[in-house]
Amino acid sequence: MPEREISEQYVEGCAQILAEVSATGRRLTREELTSRRELGEQAADAGHGLRALVSAHLSAARAAWPTAPGTADSALAALHQVIDAFSEGYERAQRQAVRQEEAARREFIDDLLYGRADLGRLAERAERFGLRLSHAHAVAVAQGPTAYDEGDKVPQQVERALISRFGDRSVLLTTKDGRILCIAPGHQDEVLAFFAKQAHAATEGGRVAIGRAQPGPGGVVHSYEEALNALELAERLELEDPVLRAADLLVYPVLTRDRQAMADLVVSTLGPLTTARGGAEPLLGTLIAYFDSGCVAAEAARRLSLSVRAFTYRLERIHKLTGADPAEPAHRYMLQTAVIGARLLDWPTKRL
Repeated sequence: MPEREISEQYVEGCAQILAEVSATGRRLTREELTSRRELGEQAADAGHGLRALVSAHLSAARAAWPTAPGTADSALAALHQVIDAFSEGYERAQRQAVRQEEAARREFIDDLLYGRADLGRLAERAERFGLRLSHAHAVAVAQGPTAYDEGDKVPQQVERALISRFGDRSVLLTTKDGRILCIAPGHQDEVLAFFAKQAHAATEGGRVAIGRAQPGPGGVVHSYEEALNALELAERLELEDPVLRAADLLVYPVLTRDRQAMADLVVSTLGPLTTARGGAEPLLGTLIAYFDSGCVAAEAARRLSLSVRAFTYRLERIHKLTGADPAEPAHRYMLQTAVIGARLLDWPTKRL
């Protein structure tokens, strides 16, 4: 249908209303306002632009005025009421469409990340949001000092930066449980790296975890879970890196796959530290600092604000209590693995 015919469809009756209202100086009746609003809603639902529709109203008014009675002021007042009512209906329909789109998007994200929907149907719905679930995807999760919703300033700032840099690359940015998520094709690692940089800055020092690329409709939820696990590991292990990759942390899930075996190692290796004056925490912290500093006593002492002599005394105390010398390569691996297990299992705060 030509644009002119489309426009005229939504200004039907406008000239007659303008003529009557401008002649009498009255305001539009409730029925007349309702009819304009309904036409505005119909035009929005049909996908027509408001600019062209307003232009059509102005053209109809210009055509009617030479023969319409009344003053120019009354005619302009009538036109103002007509366009205002029409625009109100148009905007109301658009707001409703946006709410429906947001609800559909939120439902899709929930189904996608919880993996609770039929995969075939989920793949069909995904194309609406620019994702092809038959391909591999990776998920990056950003966590800041506060919780975020999609309409918040921070997620919008990150999304604008992504669009400005990469345009439309089948990337979906959303929020879930207060975190910002970026879902991208698995081969586009540069997108997730850029997202991580922007999210870290926008959240004022927040942490970002990137899951591995996983294939198929269930790949997104697997990558998402890996990213969440990486964030949890970072918190437990007090990792300082602002950007974490699940691929670099695979050793930790391996170590804790047999939880009971790890718990036995922690208790048997580090359990004697609980008999020390002040409990196990100070000596466990000594081992953590020692291993985190690359087994350099001077650096570890600096991190704990101790003298090297005091730090060395602590290492000797650990050796005496556990029978394992942190400075000996043969004992170091066992102690370091036990320390990692203690941090992952929250020992000695929790009893194993």
